[in-house]
Amino acid sequence: MAKLVYALNQSLDGYVDYMEFAPDTDLFRHFIEDVRASAGTIYGRNMYEVMRYWDEEHPEWGAPEREYAEVWRKQPKWVVSGTLKSVGPNATLVSDNLEATVRDLKSRLSGYMEVSGPQLAHSLSKLGLIDEYRMYLHPVVIGAGKRYFAGPLSRLRLTATDRIGADVIRLTYVPA
Repeated sequence: MAKLVYALNQSLDGYVDYMEFAPDTDLFRHFIEDVRASAGTIYGRNMYEVMRYWDEEHPEWGAPEREYAEVWRKQPKWVVSGTLKSVGPNATLVSDNLEATVRDLKSRLSGYMEVSGPQLAHSLSKLGLIDEYRMYLHPVVIGAGKRYFAGPLSRLRLTATDRIGADVIRLTYVPA
């Protein structure tokens, strides 16, 4: 049975605006290995549209960006959207029965899957489907944007802290 993990970068004040901070070399390497190891990712529409950047080649990329794009393209993706009519390569559109779809994926897959997008993560949390929360805490304060948590949750329990690269702390929580 696969574990469902909600993992995103966030600022010290709780925002997930990826345009405000980028991973350093060590954190980027960590994310390459994380994507390689996961059984797939469940995306909300907005996060999926952001991540589609990796579907296209960009001439300014170095070797790490090309490697990330390669592993991201191979990874199975499920995109939750009521408005999209189609999704890109190696992706499946989920337009209804979210809970049944995620329960089925968790029962069929092994290892872990990630969920990406604060609103989607909140919906899945309310259904009791998220097994772990990973916050990659960056030393920036941005003051606005989307929050890591889109709404209140039951109490969480800290299970690990890890320093990744020079400045990022990963906090790992599970439902208490």
